[in-house]
Formats: sequence, structure tokens, C-alpha cells
Amino acid sequence: MMVRIVHQDEISVDYVNRPDTSAKRLSDKDRKVYHAPMGRNTYRIVAVSFGLLCILQVAVNITLRLSRSTTEGPDKSFQQGWVYFGSSLYFISSTKLPWLQSRDDCQQRGADLVIINTKEEQNFMGKFHRLTWIGLTHQEETMNWNWVDGTSLTESYWGEGEPNGHTTRNITCVEIRFFEQENSWNDIRCYGQNFWICEKNAL
Repeated sequence: MMVRIVHQDEISVDYVNRPDTSAKRLSDKDRKVYHAPMGRNTYRIVAVSFGLLCILQVAVNITLRLSRSTTEGPDKSFQQGWVYFGSSLYFISSTKLPWLQSRDDCQQRGADLVIINTKEEQNFMGKFHRLTWIGLTHQEETMNWNWVDGTSLTESYWGEGEPNGHTTRNITCVEIRFFEQENSWNDIRCYGQNFWICEKNAL
């Protein structure tokens, strides 16, 4: 504002940089309405980003688990305990016991001695490179080979010349002996000591 004296009894006031009253001012309500959509968009972007991060984390965890289960060899899994293959979990012992005590150990773990149902499972057993008990026995009273779940043997993987005579005793057990070969089974007296393989359903 600038003041200019024209005469002794008259004062003239000139306004410099006088605000333009014609410009429309935004009320508080107008400002809120204008800024509200930007705030909602920001929250929405943050929420979507957080959701995508959660999904990404889950995907990474699943990928790591699958990678670990497929890349770990039998030796490493053996150190950790149970091994996953197909639809079953397998436990490989680190000590030797007779067949009956080996089965007792499996049952205490909620499992039983392994039952081999497929060629793929048979080949998987050989990867451990150990002489191991399996859940197959011969009962003299029935003269049949039976698995520990009571089912009869339908598909076998006997080594050359096996079984070779131990079936004359009351009960005969089976071990994986020739693990370098697909046909690796050997009949043997049950009181011998071997490593053993337990099996339980993974589901």
C-alpha cells in the first residue's frame, strides 16, 4: 500500500499489489474434496504392493522347498533323517540291528519297514548304497512271501540265484544286498544285523 498527500486536507491512498478479489478461492471443503482421491489412491497402491510382496514371499518359500527336496542327494538327506520320494517318507538307520528290532524301531517312529511296490521305488532304494532290511519275510507255515502289511509278494527283484535256500527255516527275511543292480534282493537269516529302511505315508 502506498499513501500520497495531494493537499493539506486530503489524503489519497493508492493500493499497489492489491489482491485480485476476482480470483476464486478454494474453501476448506473444496480442498478436501480435491485432495481426497489422491489419498485413497496412495493407500490402495500401498495395499496392493504389500499383497504382491506377500505372494512373492510365499512363492519363494515354495520354490526353495521344492528345490531342496529335488537337489539333495540321499547322503545329505540321510544326515537329516527322513527322505521324501513319491508319496512316502523314508528313514535310513545309522546303526545295525536284527530284522525284528529294526521293525520295532520303525514302528516307534510311526512307520514300518519299507514295502517296495514299483520299479522306481526299488531303484531309489539302491541309491543309499547300504545293505538294508526291507519289510519282506517268508513264513514256513504259509510258504509265501509276505510284506509287513500282510499283502503277498507280486513283483520281485531277487538277485541272481536268489532266494537260495534260507526259506527252510521258520522265518526268513530279505535284505537289499546287491544295491549296484536293479535285482538286488537276498534272503537271509533274520537274526543277522543290517541297516534298515522305514517307510510312512507322506500325506
